[in-house]
Amino acid sequence: MLEKNFRKIIKEKKNLDMLLALLQWDLETKTPEKNIKNLSFLIGELSLKSYNLTTSDEMINLIGELKKVDSLTPILKKELEILEREVNKIKVIPPEEYQAYSELTAEAQTIWEKARENNDYNSFKPYLKKIFDYNKKFIEYRGVETDVYSAILDDYEKGMSIDKLDSFFANLKAEIIPLLNKIIKKQSTDKKLLRFKVDKETQKNFSMEILNYLSFDFKRGVLDESAHPFTLTVNRDDIRLTTKYIEDNPFSSIFSTIHEGGHGIYEQGIGENLKDTLLDDGNSMGIHESQSRFYENIIGRSRDFWMGFLEKSIYKYKELNSIEFNDFYKSINYVAPSLIRVEADELTYSLHIMIRYEIEKGLFNGEYNFDELPTIWNKKVKEYLGVDVPSDSNGILQDVHWSCGLIGYFPSYALGNVYSAQIYNCMKKDLDISTILKNGELFKIKEWLKDKIYQYGKLKEPNELISDITGEELNSKYYIEYLKEKYSKIYKIAIN
Repeated sequence: MLEKNFRKIIKEKKNLDMLLALLQWDLETKTPEKNIKNLSFLIGELSLKSYNLTTSDEMINLIGELKKVDSLTPILKKELEILEREVNKIKVIPPEEYQAYSELTAEAQTIWEKARENNDYNSFKPYLKKIFDYNKKFIEYRGVETDVYSAILDDYEKGMSIDKLDSFFANLKAEIIPLLNKIIKKQSTDKKLLRFKVDKETQKNFSMEILNYLSFDFKRGVLDESAHPFTLTVNRDDIRLTTKYIEDNPFSSIFSTIHEGGHGIYEQGIGENLKDTLLDDGNSMGIHESQSRFYENIIGRSRDFWMGFLEKSIYKYKELNSIEFNDFYKSINYVAPSLIRVEADELTYSLHIMIRYEIEKGLFNGEYNFDELPTIWNKKVKEYLGVDVPSDSNGILQDVHWSCGLIGYFPSYALGNVYSAQIYNCMKKDLDISTILKNGELFKIKEWLKDKIYQYGKLKEPNELISDITGEELNSKYYIEYLKEKYSKIYKIAIN
C-alpha cells in the first residue's frame, strides 16, 4: 500500500514536470512576444504546484515510512534517496520565492535574447543579478554560510567543489595553452573552406540525416530550431532537440545538432525498467555532457566518421565535392582562439568554460560585481584566448544559461569533456571504433554506451558509474592525452 501511494504521488509529480517541459519548449521556440509574460506566469504557477507536492506532508511522510521498510528494491531505495535530497533542498525555500524565481527565469530568457540582439547588457543586468541573488539565498537557506559556490556545484555534479575544479583548470592551463601557442604558430588550414552559404532547409535535411545516421530515434524525438541549441525531455518517448542554422556557416548547425543528438540518444537509451520512476533521467550534468561532447567531438570530428558518412549522405553539401578530404578533416578540427563558446574548436573549448567558472566563483565570493562583468569578461578572454571582444553580444551575453537559472552548470561541460575521453579510452578496448565508423555502424557504439551508461539512468552516482566503466574515478589525464595526441598529429607538432 505504501509503494502504491508513492507511485501515485510520483506520477502526479512527473505529470507536472511534463507540463512544465512543454511550456518551456513553447516559450523557447514558438511563443509570440505578447504572450511571454502570461506563459512565464503560468510556468510559475505550475512550478509552485510541483513545489507544494514535493514538500507536502504526504510526500515527506511517505519517504519516512518507506525508509523503514527492509525489502526495498534498489530502484525504490535510490528514488527515495534522490527525492529526499530534493525535498531537503527546496522545502527551506518560501513558496512565494520559489514561484517568483520560476517566473523570473522564464521571463529572463526572453530578456536575454533581446539584450543579446541589441548588444544591451544593462537591460539584462538586473535580471542576472536577481537570479544570482536567488541562488545564493536558496543555498544559504540550507544552512550553508561558507563555500556557497561549492554547494551549488554539488547540486549539478555530486561531490564537485571549487578545490577540485581549481585543480583541473590549473592542469588544463598548464598543458593546453602551450600546445595552443605552438599550433597557432603552425596554422596552415584555411577554415574558410567550410564557410559557404547553404539555405536553412538544406541544412535541416542534412542535420536530420546525421541524427538518423547516429541512431537517434525520430519516432521518439524531434528536431526544431531555437536561438540557442538545447535538448528538452518531456518523457522517455518525447525527446526534443533544437539547433540553430547560420546561412554562411553550415557546419555550426551540424555540430550543434550532433551535440544535442548525443543528449537525446542518451535519454532514449535509459532502461525500460526505470520508466515512470524518478530514475528515468540522465545520471548527472557532467555525465550528460560527456555524451553530447563524445558525439560532437570524439565521433563527430573524427576522420573515420566523415569517411563513412560522406560516402552515404544524400544531402551532402555540393561544395564539399571540391574539397580534398584531408583538408576537410583539418578544417573541422581547425584550432584558433575565438569569441563564441558554441563555435569554439575542441582544443580551446574548455578555456571558455574556465572563464565562466572563474566569473561565477568571483561573483559568489564578492570579488566581482555585476556592473563590471563585461569588462571582467573581456579581460579574461584576452588573457586566456588572446582575442579582443568587440561587443557584449559576442561576450558576456552570448550564452542563455544564466538567464535560465543554470548557475554552476558551465563546469559540467568541462567535466563532460573529461568523462568522455575516459569513457572513450575504455571503449577502444572493446570495440574497433575505426571500422565501426567507416562502415556507418554507429548503433554498435550506441549499444555499448547503453550497456555501460544509458540503461542505469540515475540509479548510480557519477563516481560509481565512471568507476564501474573504467575501473577508476574521474581522471583528467585521458582528456589531456587525447587532445595532445590528436592535435599534435594534425599539426605535426612534437609533444613531451
